[in-house]
Amino acid sequence: MKTAPTLADRIDQRVFDAIYSRALVYNTCWEDPAVDRLALELTPDDTLLVITSAGCNVLDYALTGPRRIHAVDANPRQNALLELKLAGIRRLDFDDFFAVFGHGYHSAFRDLYHDALRQTLSPFARAFWDRRAAWFGNPDGSFYFHGLSGIVARLFNTYLRARPRLAESVRALFASADLDHQREIYDTRVQPLFWTPALNWTLSRQLTMSLLGVPHPQRKEVQAQHAQGVAGFIREALEYVLRQLPIADNYFWSVYLRGRYTPTCCPEYLKRDNFAALKTGLVERIVPHTCTVTEFLHASDEPISKYVLLDHMDWMSSYHPEALAEEWQAILDRASADARIIFRSAHVAPRYLERLELGPERTRLSERLRFHPERAAALNRLDRVHTYAGFHIADVRA
Repeated sequence: MKTAPTLADRIDQRVFDAIYSRALVYNTCWEDPAVDRLALELTPDDTLLVITSAGCNVLDYALTGPRRIHAVDANPRQNALLELKLAGIRRLDFDDFFAVFGHGYHSAFRDLYHDALRQTLSPFARAFWDRRAAWFGNPDGSFYFHGLSGIVARLFNTYLRARPRLAESVRALFASADLDHQREIYDTRVQPLFWTPALNWTLSRQLTMSLLGVPHPQRKEVQAQHAQGVAGFIREALEYVLRQLPIADNYFWSVYLRGRYTPTCCPEYLKRDNFAALKTGLVERIVPHTCTVTEFLHASDEPISKYVLLDHMDWMSSYHPEALAEEWQAILDRASADARIIFRSAHVAPRYLERLELGPERTRLSERLRFHPERAAALNRLDRVHTYAGFHIADVRA
């Protein structure tokens, strides 16, 4: 059933659409590929459809050696970032590549870009990076402080500079070598200073969520599930990460504190041996597509055995349920007999899974899929990002 949006909803949606349609939203992925690998059980025979996002996880999955990965995103700026990474893997040596995408800064990036990378990009990606080469060339900044999520990271770092005692405690937390020490620092030095009324108010604003790529239907799902609203959910999620999971390899949160990765705390594609494996052939198995998931599936006759659909269906279910039903039908039509699908949601049990009906027989979507809730819940507890209430693993029923 389609939800009638309120005036406030419509304003929030217009703000989100205006921001999303003009910007690179994600400069790094915010889904843990280590969890995804365990859920997907990838093999050399697999063909994947993956929503591109920042491309980090596309490169991570490629390291397992599947037959092909189709990276699909309706936002051409996200594919422009993936294209730049693909070009860098093909044309740069490891040290230059790590400086660009590990440190987010290379003193000679403009020369590298014009001499080695630019000519291999699509026209849109070339025009996009022609105007933004400075994102990688500022010695006082970082690529990871650009794009919408980068703006939030930059504002957070400005906030820490204004509160040096908190900043010192946060740095000590991220330098912790063991979980007990990490938990002690958080409980005694960070937590008492961190969760101020001003921060809670900022986290509850739709503008903040829009900058992080969260449309208001997802924010409303979170509000409906958590007594303290969005700020309470974020606090619960972040406290789980900081108190229950080792921070030493948590590159998702640390990059926005440091503005860069380190050789020991970075995505897999930024490690020397993995870079070499991508460069010597695995990168050629990745094909970017700028279109919707449905458009790609309608244009292709290639069977897909693994789908990584992120969380985009949350907002589609609120305002475009017909398009969501069409997308699911296309997914099932193109799925191989043993296809597995993973996706995330702001809701532990998304209502659209029971509501959606497909085909002339009006078969419920839930009847076409076989879910693995125990496995998904166990893996979600390992997720180093931990900002989704729901992680879902489903196999297509024969």
